[in-house]
Amino acid sequence: MRPVRDVAVVAFGQTDHRRSTDELSEVEMLMPVLHEVLAATGLRTSDIGFTCSGSSDYLAGRAFSFTMALDGVGAWPPISESHVEMDGAWALYEAWTKLQTGEADTALVYSYGKASPGSVRDVLTRQLDPYYVAPLWPDSVALAALQAQALIDAGETDEPALAGVAHRSRADAAANSHAQLSGSVAQGEYVVRPLRTGDCPPVGDGAAAVILAAGERARGLCERPAWIRGIDHRIEAHGIGVRDLTDSPSTRLAVERAGVFERPVDTAELHAPFTSQEVVLRKALDLGDDVTVNPSGGALAANPMMAAGLIRIGEAAARIHRGACDRAVAHATSGPCLQQNLVAVLEGDAR
Repeated sequence: MRPVRDVAVVAFGQTDHRRSTDELSEVEMLMPVLHEVLAATGLRTSDIGFTCSGSSDYLAGRAFSFTMALDGVGAWPPISESHVEMDGAWALYEAWTKLQTGEADTALVYSYGKASPGSVRDVLTRQLDPYYVAPLWPDSVALAALQAQALIDAGETDEPALAGVAHRSRADAAANSHAQLSGSVAQGEYVVRPLRTGDCPPVGDGAAAVILAAGERARGLCERPAWIRGIDHRIEAHGIGVRDLTDSPSTRLAVERAGVFERPVDTAELHAPFTSQEVVLRKALDLGDDVTVNPSGGALAANPMMAAGLIRIGEAAARIHRGACDRAVAHATSGPCLQQNLVAVLEGDAR
């Protein structure tokens, strides 16, 4: 979708992502991030026209768990609020749509996830087709391994190349103070062939938040806003067996509809939790070697469930804010083997 109204990311914040935050509730984990983005813009909660969040009750283990997070936002006096049972990137999409209607000029978007209390590999089986696939309990790593093996069999990558993706990502993450893994991280033993420990994302807890603003309001809140020039999301067939796991047509379609191919991008923040998925996404986005991919370290450095996709958009926006890039593409995914894909194009004002 193309905007009829200019909307920009004007602030981004995230937690230090950790393997476990047993001492913190979701609200306690989230509140410092909310305070950070509000302080960055000088806004108060009462100044926000729309609030939207992304999280999963499956991680929390209780229904309507997102309502507890509203304690950290402040829901009184009553606010205009919504929630998606998805990664926060989809909450950003809803907030962007709300601002397009003109019903609000500012929006707060946040997401969070605590994956440490349970087995994420088992929890994610609930995303699968409930009749044919879910009863077999194939976990998320096993399905990613099927995709990786399909790429190897097709001659599109090999294990040393996948190890190179992991090494580059975590080396870049050394400059990211929020990363859970960085620097020299061993590939380790096989988890499910051909994926080793280093090919898989870390399990951890974390949260993120962004503030969107429209038109001149954005310029008043941020010295160099990251304008969302296009955003789109698409979905693959639900059945794993009817898909070509070496390709991502939904990502390619979202990229085309968002306008990524209209002008070159200099940065790409890709939500690729497994090394093999970066191979698929690079092909779908037709990224050349001149594009900086995941300078933050990406999901291989920190993969807080329900927040990692929003972080990709936030990291791309932050690079525009500080002048490190001019035009970036950000990608978020959900579901097994890149089933759902969202793409956003962000640009800074000409310098």
